[in-house]
Formats: sequence, structure tokens, C-alpha cells
Amino acid sequence: MADTFSFNVNSDDIKKRSDHIKMGIHQAPARSLLYATGQVKDPEDMKKPFIAICNSYIEIVPGHVHLRELAEVAKQAIRDAGGIPFEFNTIGVDDGIAMGHLGMRYSLPSRELIADSAETVITAHWFDGVFFMPNCDKITPGMIMASLRCNVPSVFVSGGPMKAGLDAHGKATTLSSMFEAVGTFKSGLMSQEEFLQLEQNACPTCGSCAGMFTANSMNTLMEVMGIAQPFNGTALAISDERRELVREGAKNLMRMVRDNVRPRDLISKESLDDAMALDMAMGGSTNTVLHILSIAHEAGIPYDQSDINKIAEKVPYLSKIAPSSKWAMEDVHNAGGVPAIVNELIRMGNILHPDRMTVTGKTLRENVANHPILNDEIIRKFDVNPYSKEGGLSILYGNIAPKGSVIKAGGVDPSIKTFTGEAIVFNSEQEAVEAIDSGKIHAGQVLVIRYEGPKGGPGMPEMLGPTSAITGMGLGKEVALVTDGRFSGASRGISVGHISPEAAEGGPIALVHDGDKITIDLVNRTIDLHVDEQELDVRRQSLTPFMPKIRNGWLARYQALVTSANTGAVLKGADELFPKL
Repeated sequence: MADTFSFNVNSDDIKKRSDHIKMGIHQAPARSLLYATGQVKDPEDMKKPFIAICNSYIEIVPGHVHLRELAEVAKQAIRDAGGIPFEFNTIGVDDGIAMGHLGMRYSLPSRELIADSAETVITAHWFDGVFFMPNCDKITPGMIMASLRCNVPSVFVSGGPMKAGLDAHGKATTLSSMFEAVGTFKSGLMSQEEFLQLEQNACPTCGSCAGMFTANSMNTLMEVMGIAQPFNGTALAISDERRELVREGAKNLMRMVRDNVRPRDLISKESLDDAMALDMAMGGSTNTVLHILSIAHEAGIPYDQSDINKIAEKVPYLSKIAPSSKWAMEDVHNAGGVPAIVNELIRMGNILHPDRMTVTGKTLRENVANHPILNDEIIRKFDVNPYSKEGGLSILYGNIAPKGSVIKAGGVDPSIKTFTGEAIVFNSEQEAVEAIDSGKIHAGQVLVIRYEGPKGGPGMPEMLGPTSAITGMGLGKEVALVTDGRFSGASRGISVGHISPEAAEGGPIALVHDGDKITIDLVNRTIDLHVDEQELDVRRQSLTPFMPKIRNGWLARYQALVTSANTGAVLKGADELFPKL
């Protein structure tokens, strides 16, 4: 190999990429440093593929506390398969712990830091393959984004979901149960003893939260995208099956390194459409929209969120999971898991693109061929009793959201088709929470929480606190919430997020006044402010220009560079920052 080479992250060189750092006389200093790591023992090891383990182990995130152990399983499997493993870590934010305060401002931005840090390590050291170990909310999409940037053979094996908890009455619980219990307790509808018992038992094991929240949504979607193995999204964190997934993942990765199968070979417009189809069938988190858009952006795939409604119109809602039902991810796993749901969608015809290749070396169709539905109460058949004929997510458009908004339609009570209410406007989540706690929120209102978008937040914080408080107070069918922020996957109710353009960009949501009528129409997928354009123009003229809330640190840079929610809230690149002459 030549002593010099052109820098190209997406190099097509079929030789081992790691030869760049370990072959030739000129690389003797690098080899000395590699011996010093203890991972390389002799010259023969220098001939083997160098495999990165991109781990997200962190002790304050329950979904990740076991990843140190899983990384050791991966290392041994990689060695057994003829590779040399090198582990490195990314940061991580636990959304449940960061909820409702300054910490939540850092959650969505952490996705970009994770992608950037993984890209840095992978590219700087010319790894031949990458074993990604994500689990929770922003870590999974951040790692996927990095894999597409680097385009090095990659396998994803997540940490897996936790078991559901039990309340004092023996009812299964998840994290959303705890958030909703806060509103119930404050309303005097739950005793202190019941509250404390739930607090200590809602999250009984390590793993991602037990319901169909953002973490589990993304970890299941990776299965159908073809970058993770069957049952990645549902096998429990504490199970032997999870460890076997790690071992099989290592074998599959070494084969992909040999055959030079890379993420951009697997992720396409079709695989992203299939991911959203599965999301519809399982009623996944609204955050998946942001992340699919960001993944498409990294892959250079044109993807408009309006396309998502077309998918929703033809994909039935087959498996309703907490917080929308009593079923947890473990229940879905025992009912046949994602393979059974995918099988059912394939059986429909013209829904998925099942003959795409996946990390297993088999097609999606082959991956799921022998996995039938084992419990048709938990996973329903499309031609017998689906929860609905249309999927669990909707993109709503209207004069308050000309570039779109997102609602988890599957989390809305089935009796609600339209909702019209009077706006009560707040310029921050904290203002809204204080109003809810003081009893100022009543049936028939639409809470408008603005200046909480990607730029305005900054960081587009989740509104799980307000939505859970409303539900816990028994107002889930009588009060709506509209925001340019976003929601946790644990949120439910008449909750519309991702309003685009956001208030900080001068979007129409900035023009709403107390008492304005707002209609949310789930049938026609619209959201409208009942104020004529002439009045809106008058209000626009008197609108106070937005002033950034953060003046220094990472968030200050983030708010200057972040794009709108309808484009995935990604950061501006060279094309935006340095327009071509």
C-alpha cells in the first residue's frame, strides 16, 4: 500500500481498512502503540481485522448498565471469529432522569454528539468493522447516523428491554405508569403508600423501559431496516437470548467484513419505508419520525415526512403496547416478537419490501419465515381484528403547522376523532406544568406550549411531564396539548408535537393567543387555528423577535446550527453554511 492516500471516509478499498494504520515500514510507530494497548499480541494479530465495539455503557442509564458485560461477550466472540476487538464508549442521556428540567435540553442534541464521537473514533483508526451496542433513546439513532457516515461494515445489537414492574394490585407497570402516578397522587386519587410502592417497583431490572417508548421503537425498527438481527427489539436485557444475539452478531459482522457489506448497502428508501410501516403496526414513539428523517439525511436519501401518512393509510395497527395498553415488550416477545409482526405484514402483500438483504446474510423474508404469531391477542392478524385499519402515527398539517406535526394516534382514546378547544398559551414547559399543578387547566382546553422546538428549547425537550399529569388527572380525553417540542414514547393522549415551523423561527404557533379555537382532526390529519389570515398578519407584525436562551456552551452552538423538526432536527452542513457560488 502507498505511503500516502486520499482521505475518504467512504473508501471503496476492499483490502482491510486497518492496513492504513498497521502495514508498512512507516507505520512502525503506530504498531508500537497498538502493542501497548494489550489487544495486539504479535505480528500475526496485525494481519487480522480490527473491529471496533462502539459501546454506550454508562452507569446512570438503566438501559445501559449491563452493556459492560455484553461488550465482554462481544469481544470474545470477535476473537473467536478471527478479529481483534477494540472497545470505545459514547456518552448517553437517560430521558426519564433528564425529564422536566435543564437536562432534557441536552437529550436530542446528544444524538449529534454520539454520531460525531463515533465517527471520530471509527474514522481516525480505520477500523474494518464496527459492532454497535446502543439501547436507549438518542443513542441508537446517533450510532446509526455514524454508521452511515463512516460506511464501514456494521452490526447493531441493542441492550434489550427491561421486564415490566408490578403495582400493589399485581398490575403490570412501566415508566409511564410512574409518570402518570405523579398526576394521580397530586390529585389525591392515590395514597402515599401506593405511590411509594410503585416508585420502587415500576422499573425492576436493567434494560430499556418496558413499553413501546422511543428506545424500544428504534430497536425494533432496526430489525426491519436490516441492520439488526431478529428479536433485537424484544429479547429481554437479562435473558440468555440477548447474549446469544451478541455472539451471532459478532459472527455476522466478521462475514460482512469479509464480503465488504456496508450500512449503505442495507439502508435505502425502501428499508426506511419498511421501518415506518413497522412503526405504524406497533404504534411506536413519535420520536421515530425525527430519527428516520435524520437517518435518511445521513444516507443521502430524500425523505419527506408527508410520505409517512401514505404508509399509515395502508398499514393496520396490529400490536398495541404500553403506554397504549397493558402489554409490555416481554409480552410481545413471547407472542412472536417483531418477526411475527413482519410476517403478518408480508402476508398482506404490497406493504413491505421483504426481499432486501439484512445483516444475517439473508433477506428480511427469510429472517421471519418461521416465526408465526403465538398469541393473537397481543399481536393481531390484519384480516381478523386489527386495532385499527390505519397505523398508530399520523402527520398533521394545517395553518398552525404548515410544515407538519406529529401525533401518536394509537395513544389517543379511540372515541376521539376530532377535538376542538380553546387555546391556553405558555411560552415554556415550566409555565405549563405550574398551571397544571395549580388547577388552571380544565376540560375543553388546548394547552399550547411553544418556544420549545429544536432552536427555541433549545434541544426540543420532551413533554412527558405535562402529558402524564393531564392523563393522571383523568383529563386525557378532555384536554389536548400542542407544542413545537416533542413527546416521550411514554406519552399518550391528544398530544400533537413537532409543530413546524417552530415558534423560534416565527412559525404560526408563535401567533396563537389565549382563547383561540384549535381543531385537531385525526380522520383528515389536519390541525387548524381558527383565526383568519388578516388577523394573523396583524399579529405577525407585532411579534417580538426570538432571543436565544443559551449564550455559551454546546447548546449555544446547537441552537445556531439545528434545523427544523420536519427535517429531522439535524445540524446544518456545508451546503447550508457555505453556499456554493
